Amino acid sequence: MVFFLTFVLMKRIVMIGSGNVATSLAHALRGRCRLVQVYSRRMEHARQLADAVGADPVDSAAALVTDADAYVVAVADDAIAGIVDASPPTDGLWLHTSGSVPMAVFAGRRSRYGVLYPLQSFSRDLLVDLRRVHFFVEGSSAAVTAQIAAFVRRFLSEKVTVADSRQRCILHLAAVFACNFANHMWTLAADVMSRDGLPFDAMLPLIESTVEKLHHLSPSQSQTGPAARGDEAVMRRHLSMLHGDEEAIYRMLSQSIMNHKARK
Repeated sequence: MVFFLTFVLMKRIVMIGSGNVATSLAHALRGRCRLVQVYSRRMEHARQLADAVGADPVDSAAALVTDADAYVVAVADDAIAGIVDASPPTDGLWLHTSGSVPMAVFAGRRSRYGVLYPLQSFSRDLLVDLRRVHFFVEGSSAAVTAQIAAFVRRFLSEKVTVADSRQRCILHLAAVFACNFANHMWTLAADVMSRDGLPFDAMLPLIESTVEKLHHLSPSQSQTGPAARGDEAVMRRHLSMLHGDEEAIYRMLSQSIMNHKARK
């Protein structure tokens, strides 16, 4: 209980990174915590975010303060270990925000560490309301895990689940299907429409209603379209209008939908 209460009161945070995730986290914490520093390899990027949230910018990991309560590492996956190695020793809690990097990246490098993974797609120019985001956390001990969860609930979101490194990797994989691949489908839809001068914004109500249904039905239950109906005539007509990657993707996804329906 002592550890829990101590961490809830911790408010001195160093944000390591200035990109999409770091920007949303820093703005969410602004006014609730004391953001001491923002680090980026490029000083102009560090300064831009630091000025926005009232922190000091630094472009050297060696210049990080050593008395912060927590260090949030929100950088490219392959840069995490190098930044930790280049930073001075600290007693603070070190957290990374990656879904695909194991917590063990900190092992042997820091004594108290963990993961703070927001299951969300971020853009630097479009801040996300983190109160709606689900965070998956893990700590180097049960006490540290509790500290991270308490921190998230107090300052970021009520939606917190403990998930180990393997589970986070599965979440990240699922997110690629649900977000990255889905967005590419919208990109292809926009390409198909633009060839005949049709505006993509006409598709937005359909996309929005499709997502809305997922609050009430499983993805499998809400699947519609010619492949779900087994309407081969419509699928042949569509295929005759496509070529290259678009045709191959249409065939593959239609077959996947039919296979999934058959298994169910």
